[in-house]
Amino acid sequence: MIGLLFAGHGAQKLFGWFGGYGLKGTGGWLESINIKPGVLMAFVVGLFEFAGGLLFAAGLWTTLAAILVAITMIGSIVTVHGKNGLWSTQNGYEYNLVLLAAVIGVALTGPGAIAV
Repeated sequence: MIGLLFAGHGAQKLFGWFGGYGLKGTGGWLESINIKPGVLMAFVVGLFEFAGGLLFAAGLWTTLAAILVAITMIGSIVTVHGKNGLWSTQNGYEYNLVLLAAVIGVALTGPGAIAV
C-alpha cells in the first residue's frame, strides 16, 4: 500500500492525475518555496515517487525503490515540514518520518515471499 500511494503522489506531480497539479503546477509551487528550477525538480521528485512506489509495491529492486522513496521523504522533511516540528497537527514531519522508517525497514528485511 505504501508503494502504491507513493506512485499515486508521483502521478499527481507528473501527469496531474488524482487531483494533482502536474509538472507545471507542482513546479510553480516548488519555486514558491525556493526550490528551483521548479518544473525540473517536480519531474525528479515525481519520477522518484512514481517509479520508486511501483517498484516498492511490486517488491522489485526493493533497496533501490526504498532509496528513491526515502530521498523524497528526507527532502520533504528538510524543505517543507522540518521547520514545523515533529507533530503532524502542526504540519510537522511525523508522518514523513513514519514512511521513511517503513521503507528503510522493508529495504533492510526484504520484500517478502510474494515479491516479484
